Amino acid sequence: MAITTGASRLGTSGFTETRPVELRPNWSPEDAKTVINAVYRQVLGNDYLMESERLTSLESLLKNGQLTVREFVRAVAKSELYKRKFLYPHFQTRVIELNIKHLLGRAPYDEAEVIEHLDRYQNEGFEADIDSYIDSEEYEMNFGDSIVPYYRGFATQTGQKTVGFTRMFRLYRGYANSDRAQIGGTSPRLAAELARNSASAVVAPSGGSEGFAYLPSKRSVVPNRVFGSAVPGTSERLYRIEWAGISLPRYPKVRRSNREFIVPYEQLSSTLQQINKMGGKVASVTLAH
Repeated sequence: MAITTGASRLGTSGFTETRPVELRPNWSPEDAKTVINAVYRQVLGNDYLMESERLTSLESLLKNGQLTVREFVRAVAKSELYKRKFLYPHFQTRVIELNIKHLLGRAPYDEAEVIEHLDRYQNEGFEADIDSYIDSEEYEMNFGDSIVPYYRGFATQTGQKTVGFTRMFRLYRGYANSDRAQIGGTSPRLAAELARNSASAVVAPSGGSEGFAYLPSKRSVVPNRVFGSAVPGTSERLYRIEWAGISLPRYPKVRRSNREFIVPYEQLSSTLQQINKMGGKVASVTLAH
């Protein structure tokens, strides 16, 4: 059941209009390949995977029928590849958010759930915490041994708290987005509202000046730079591009520095290309008033 007729504007149609990926009996090598790619996309948060990073030995075990989909998911989540991408660079609470998203397909329901996993991680270790998701009744009921985990927070279903729907949009920033490419960086997204037991507003991935995609300056001052203006032969309509995180050789590393360019329509494409070359991340593109 789709969440809303405007689902495409929220960037969820790629999931809500697609059936879960399952390795059914009498599967073919192509079926196994489809499952492997779906597991990488889900468990690795849609992050880009180089050919040299693929877990070829685990893939072979799945293709030979020596691993179920569940055990393949478990092995990927415990791999050094997963740890490099999501464990080592992030705050502990952000790691828990990502684990719940990747392995259970939803956002944390409350602060007690996050604390439980943090306690297990600290006392029993990371791999024991991974097991707690995959061996849970929730995982068994929704995915079992043969279904690849998927984002369940975008559809109404029995046993899922409504607050999980709104919070999911703090973790999910669009079908093409990677969990390592979000403008929020390594910081947890839900710590404050979980502590307050409050719900999130639903903000489309592209965001706006009031949306989550836009991070205001800590000093409440956003530097402005007019990159272009309406001139004869160009559109009179101007666009504001908000971006952050430039990173170039010999350039000071900027962890969170919001800037904006104001450009006419004709310069939108070239400006976005320039931001990309500078290593920046676009937060939003809106009309400049």
